[in-house]
Amino acid sequence: MKFEFKKPENIAGNSWGALAAMLVALPSAIAFGVTIYAPLGSEYIAYGALAGILGATFMGLISPVFGGTNRLITAPCAPAAAVLSAFVIDYMSKGGSVTTAVMMVALLGLMTGLLQVGFGVAKLGQLIKYMPYTVVSGYLSGVGLYIIASQAPKFLGAPKGTHFWEAIENPHFWQFQGIAVGIVTALVMTFAAKFTKVIPAAILALLGGVASYFALSLFDSTLLNLEHNALIIGPLGGSGGGFFEAIAQKAEGVKNFQFADFTFLVTPALTLAALLSIDTLKTCVVLDAITRSRHDSNKELIGQGLGNIGCAIGGGIPGAGTMGATLVNISSGATTRLSGFLEGVLSLVAFLVLAPLISWVPISALAAILIVIGVKMIDTHSFSFLRSRSTILDFVVIAAVVTTALTVSLIAASGVGVILAILLFIRENIATSIVRRKSLSNESFSKQIRVQEEMDILLKKGDNSAIYELQGSLFFGTASQLLSTLENDIKTKKFITLDMKKVQGIDITAMHILEQVRDMMEEKGGYLLFSSIPVRIPSGLEMQKYFEEIGIAKGHVNVKIFGELDDAIEWVEDRLLEEDELSKEEQIAIGLQEFELFKSKKEETLSALEERMQKLCVKAGEKIFAAGDTGDELFLIRKGEVRIVLPISDAQQYHISTFGQGNFFGEMAFLDGAVRSADAVAQSDTELYTLSRAEFEAFSEEHKKTALKFLEGLASVLAGRLRFTNAELRACEA
Repeated sequence: MKFEFKKPENIAGNSWGALAAMLVALPSAIAFGVTIYAPLGSEYIAYGALAGILGATFMGLISPVFGGTNRLITAPCAPAAAVLSAFVIDYMSKGGSVTTAVMMVALLGLMTGLLQVGFGVAKLGQLIKYMPYTVVSGYLSGVGLYIIASQAPKFLGAPKGTHFWEAIENPHFWQFQGIAVGIVTALVMTFAAKFTKVIPAAILALLGGVASYFALSLFDSTLLNLEHNALIIGPLGGSGGGFFEAIAQKAEGVKNFQFADFTFLVTPALTLAALLSIDTLKTCVVLDAITRSRHDSNKELIGQGLGNIGCAIGGGIPGAGTMGATLVNISSGATTRLSGFLEGVLSLVAFLVLAPLISWVPISALAAILIVIGVKMIDTHSFSFLRSRSTILDFVVIAAVVTTALTVSLIAASGVGVILAILLFIRENIATSIVRRKSLSNESFSKQIRVQEEMDILLKKGDNSAIYELQGSLFFGTASQLLSTLENDIKTKKFITLDMKKVQGIDITAMHILEQVRDMMEEKGGYLLFSSIPVRIPSGLEMQKYFEEIGIAKGHVNVKIFGELDDAIEWVEDRLLEEDELSKEEQIAIGLQEFELFKSKKEETLSALEERMQKLCVKAGEKIFAAGDTGDELFLIRKGEVRIVLPISDAQQYHISTFGQGNFFGEMAFLDGAVRSADAVAQSDTELYTLSRAEFEAFSEEHKKTALKFLEGLASVLAGRLRFTNAELRACEA
């Protein structure tokens, strides 16, 4: 891969950004390395410091090249230190050897890198970002508290292997020189930013710690002893030999490695890979927001994985994209990923030039820096969740992860976090009602425009049909809720319609419940209707095909599946009208006197009006008029059915309404003379009366009173349609 520059002058900005980022990342990297290797013995403290430097170097040199997120700085981080130090302590407590432990730390870093590369290749970058906030908050707070607890004994100067409470309860373990240095370092780390932001706080804190240590040496000359001094890092490579000898020990550990040791690495490797990936992608999301850019999650995971593989091979500790160093990099003028690469180069240069100074860094100063970092990692905002009953459970989740991290291990906390993430998902889905809206067939009507007599029947008998618009996921967690919701209507209704348009997921448990509903409806002679079954849902499941494979409707005449909810509602309405012997199956053409508009009108007057009308026969499927056509005729349906649709495109149209026998349409153009606003298509063989505006005006000259009554009747029917529309809108809001 090649580096990309916007302009040549960006080299200066990237260089300054890299220098500032290195100054922020390097002290923390040294502290993290010491934390990981200190449990192996004092002779490995210096080796840990070197491993931290090499981690910053290799991550900086490799990850920007293959990851490619502009301005991102990659270096050893707190989650890596917490997981690896916990692993070392746990492994040594079970009788593991030091040489094997060194080799296993490297192998753990290698496995972590390989897993991250696998995450990227498998396109899991998007998924890792969506870890629930409560789980991430709990884990990071747990890591912060774990760091504080693990560094407190070092801050106090307690002997190797002393635990937190043991160190607190035994003041005779404390070394005042180390405590004094730690206090100075912590104060500078905390308040430096209030006085200057030119030099990073971590650098000033580290310099303050070293300066205070040498100031104390004026009163105690033993502090100037570089060898066998437990208060400082000491010669890089340790008193027990140089760095290359430590590498030889790692090779010796390979000889003693057994398969059982490999199984011991699997869980922490998965934990570390997930945490480092989340840490990196979280930083990338913030980076995108600040710079209005867009990172490639999967590509970045591959780059991070390759960087961690390089660290494992080169003797460094693993890391991730770090927030603090990245923000400093941006504010210092960096614009491309060149800054990340230069940060790695400068980390190596700093090691070569400043190695003598690093040997004199007090351990308590590094502990103080980590304690301040740990305090900042604790999500104190989570305590606000206790103020509301609706968020108390979220606080319980955070507390559970933190408690597990502190009482069991960080590795166990990651497992608890994953389990709680699943439970949170189930809880959210169960807590959400799967019924978006319920209505009866005397509250929600189809787009079939009925005459008043038919509407009266539907208003009377419509309560025998229930319509459920479902939403969300139908799965084992909500299946019982679905059955409980339908249970009463299964006993009392003849028709139950389930609209599936907003269903986002379904599993075999929910399908089994639907089969139970089907069987119960069939036993009582009722009908179960499905409408708007999605072709494919977000999970990728082909839902329509899934219904066919399960066979929920196959061989069951009392189960109907419709493409649209309106079609299902219309089918139920037709059945209700058939039961009242108002079936449209046996239609014969009607005369004017049978139209609701002309009831109780004199026969001679209707004959005069009929003479002004034209009779029109239209075959099923033929278009009566189209949107944009001119024409002012009013159409009255003597027989058949007409569908009014709004064309949206050549292949798509919207169904506005359907008119049956005894109804009329085309009234808008008849009243205002404008062009047609929609298409009118015959649904079946249809016979019509047509009345033009000109013919109506001629009729009104001779029959003014009848013409006025006709217009009043027209307005009355239109008002009735509007009232039913309002009723449906009110039902939608309920």
